[in-house]
Amino acid sequence: MGPTDNNSSSDDNTNTAVDEAQRSLTYGEKAVGLTFNPSNNAIVQEIKERFAGIIDKCNTERSLTEDPEVIRMYAIAIHEAQSAQMWAVKAATWESN
Repeated sequence: MGPTDNNSSSDDNTNTAVDEAQRSLTYGEKAVGLTFNPSNNAIVQEIKERFAGIIDKCNTERSLTEDPEVIRMYAIAIHEAQSAQMWAVKAATWESN
């Protein structure tokens, strides 16, 4: 390992974080408010990421059809996924007495 190899790991992590911050959010990431996690709660982040993936898949499939009933069903699925994500975040951040 040369002198530059010692810093490559931290540089790679920094570059990845910068790339992630600069890329545009997907439809699903916007829908779940992926960048809003003021407490940096890892469970909240995972919940949001997983629901964003589901919403993105539904949105992609919705865009591939012209059937109005299928479009409507995907729209409902997206709406319900957003609702479920919010309830899951609420549960993950609930402070019991």
